[in-house]
Amino acid sequence: MVAIKNKKKVTIIIWISIILALLIGVLLTGPPAEKHESISVIMRDAVMHDTNTINLFGIKEVNPGLASAFVVTAILLITAALIRIFAIPKFKTIPGRLQLLIEQLVGFFENFAKKNSPHSYGFLGAYIFAAGTYIFFGTLFELIGFQAITTKGYPISLPAPLSDINAAIAMGTLTYLIILGGGLFLNGFRGLGSALKDFSMPLSMSFRLFGSLLSGVLVTELVYHYLSLSFGLPVIVGVMFTLIHALVQTYVLIMLASSSFGEVSKPHEKKKKVGKTITV
Repeated sequence: MVAIKNKKKVTIIIWISIILALLIGVLLTGPPAEKHESISVIMRDAVMHDTNTINLFGIKEVNPGLASAFVVTAILLITAALIRIFAIPKFKTIPGRLQLLIEQLVGFFENFAKKNSPHSYGFLGAYIFAAGTYIFFGTLFELIGFQAITTKGYPISLPAPLSDINAAIAMGTLTYLIILGGGLFLNGFRGLGSALKDFSMPLSMSFRLFGSLLSGVLVTELVYHYLSLSFGLPVIVGVMFTLIHALVQTYVLIMLASSSFGEVSKPHEKKKKVGKTITV
């Protein structure tokens, strides 16, 4: 009992010390640096991406979301290549930590696809694995704070790729095309017609991804803008919103894609003709 009470006291003291340190930091922080943009401009640019643009290899001015997409895609492809070359050939019957992690991750997506689309899940499992990985790590990418210089000479942190409406529309449209292709390939024009019924799916997927990720960006930008809130609190807010959005949006997309693919790939049973019986 005495040890438990001592642990509680130590925990309380630690939390009080952290709170006091944050308050002292806020009070001792010097005057804010001169802001070159108002909060309204920052919030508008987070949605439209028409103020802070980046020069892409000296070819064209693009919004930061496109640069983020290139960086995230390159990181994922290089990581996949390294795992395939150096890790997978060394897999053993008794798995190590890395092998167990990879097997659990692949098994999760494969089982998810098999559960929602038992008739055909091979390609679906690969797609939701790729799309889910891109959404999850692409959303977490903004936590790194990867810096870039805008065409106006201001440093900015690259946002999540899907915080750009164009990237969200591309992801939603690609998912819908996968569902259309699966329906046509597996069930012919009947499957294609079944998929075409949900013509609003790419639009709903796109705005769901964009709206959810954008809300976290706007809240974080608002917190960072004011000095009284910009000491310690943005770390908590940014990490919390980013992790929640990464998990929720990954799950939502793979669930919608799997269930929709399962519906269009489900084989239709042919009705048996019942012959007439003649009684004598």
